[in-house]
Amino acid sequence: IQKTLCHGAPFYVLGPIVTDLAPGYDHITSAIGGAIAASSGADFLCYVTPAEHLSLPSLEDVKEGVIASKIAAQAADVALGLDTAWEKEVAMATARKNFDWEGQFNLAFDNVKPRHYRNKCELDDDEMCSMCGEYCAVKIAKGDF
Repeated sequence: IQKTLCHGAPFYVLGPIVTDLAPGYDHITSAIGGAIAASSGADFLCYVTPAEHLSLPSLEDVKEGVIASKIAAQAADVALGLDTAWEKEVAMATARKNFDWEGQFNLAFDNVKPRHYRNKCELDDDEMCSMCGEYCAVKIAKGDF
């Protein structure tokens, strides 16, 4: 309706925040709403920080808000069937299947946090993480694909 009434002008949304029950996590509630809005035709998403409705955001809050918004946009682009979005997902899936940690970090919206978690593992085997260890489904099934 908005695009019809505004003669096709690009549609920009702030959020929408899908629940008010998550103060401190409005970047997540906004990303959920943003993914729905973008997959339904919204053209621009605005980031929302975890500090929304609570205080002025810090630089880290802004970073988290922007990353959440990028995740929402990617989810919407995948839902819309955009080739570029799908190609990014396939590239990440391939990097994960191959235990290509640098490839995963380079493809990620944020390469600092995943690198930090990976470095905490302190494992000798590059083909596993500390979450699943020897029971890693990807490692077990690797010979089947």
